[in-house]
Amino acid sequence: MNALLTYLIEASICMAVSLVFYRLVLSELTFFAMNRAILLTMLGFSLVIPVLSVDFYPIQTMLVREVTLPEFFVGDQTQSNSSIFQLDWLKIIGSIYMIGVLYTASRLILGFFQSLNLLREAKLFFYEGQFIAVHPRFTPASFFQYILLPKFHQEDEDQQRIILHESVHVSEKHSWDLLFVQMAKIVFWFNPLIYLFENSIREIHEFQADQGVTRTYSQTEYSRLLLRLLTAGRGWQFMNNFNQFQTKKRIIMMNKTKSDRNLRSRFLWAVPVMGLLFLMFSCDLAQMDEEIEGPVQNGEQAKAMGPADLAARIKDVGSDGNEIFDVVETQPKPPGGMVGWNSYLASNLNYPAQARQMGIEGTVIVVFVVNTDGSVSDVDILRGIGGGCDEEAIRVVENSPNWEAGSQRKRLVNTRMRLPIRFKLGNAEIDTQKSSEVTLDFPEKIEVPISN
Repeated sequence: MNALLTYLIEASICMAVSLVFYRLVLSELTFFAMNRAILLTMLGFSLVIPVLSVDFYPIQTMLVREVTLPEFFVGDQTQSNSSIFQLDWLKIIGSIYMIGVLYTASRLILGFFQSLNLLREAKLFFYEGQFIAVHPRFTPASFFQYILLPKFHQEDEDQQRIILHESVHVSEKHSWDLLFVQMAKIVFWFNPLIYLFENSIREIHEFQADQGVTRTYSQTEYSRLLLRLLTAGRGWQFMNNFNQFQTKKRIIMMNKTKSDRNLRSRFLWAVPVMGLLFLMFSCDLAQMDEEIEGPVQNGEQAKAMGPADLAARIKDVGSDGNEIFDVVETQPKPPGGMVGWNSYLASNLNYPAQARQMGIEGTVIVVFVVNTDGSVSDVDILRGIGGGCDEEAIRVVENSPNWEAGSQRKRLVNTRMRLPIRFKLGNAEIDTQKSSEVTLDFPEKIEVPISN
């Protein structure tokens, strides 16, 4: 879910930058074919750039910080319940997002098949190299290779202009542009930027088609036709309706003086814009102080690590022969997140009877490796206290479900983890109310209460 959220945010930033560039620099130019090409290219780049990955590390220095995860209490019924059963807002947002995706995709598919059904019911004509589909429910529009009309009269001059207009949409394959946009809308259904992109592309389509008509017919008569059909409806997502879009602006663009050819150089400005977006979201640039996120413990200092230091941190190899990392960019995640992990520990850790009888308490530090497949291996005790506590800690970690593996430079790696578990004896009258603190990877702890 985090990866999807990151992608959506980065792609949205790319779309925003692209739209601002287009609106400020290119939208008023009359190079409609080039405007169409740049809009589609920039939209495509916006969707692709966040998923590209190019490693580029000019500086081999990294600032490393040890990570401490939030405390969790086991034994206090109110506290544990609120921690274990707290709302996972990220999952709720993810569910809402997926509902929107399914709704948008369903609406798209429904619209497509409704259009096909109407085409099957329509009367088909082949007129001047064009397929004309006539149905009373149609408004003048184009749908891939078909021109859609509510009625067809070859002698009607207005209809001749409409057919010429729609034939430009067909010949330029504008429906394929709209299909591309509709597919993007499935993923970005919540984002107003994709709808602005769609409007800009539809606008360019109409400018191109109007330009094709005014090469043959009078601009004045054609403008009057647009005004007469101002109230026409709008078709499905794949259709270019004859009078769907900003009639006033279309008339202005028809009468506008053609842009100077020298202004075509503006389109080259898109190259550094897209290059900058590529560097921002596709290139991993190691800066002088690249920080691995996470709070520093009290009294600890963040330290810079060079190549030799990093090499020292990955000398060990796991059971599968691969290197084991102590420090990674993306840490392994326990099953169910920290809520699930805390619940697992609280449900499975027991205070050994031998340790309880001997009055043993203290902190056991367990080290283990989360492998690239998420399995846990190489479980060992870094520091023990005896009395069966060490064995209990090993048992619980060895039996834990698979994790989500950590990654380094977007590559899954084996990762070494530390789990301090604090065994603490409480007073007899409050034994059942003592709580445990669990932390993953420095120096969180769990207090295991004595069972009466």
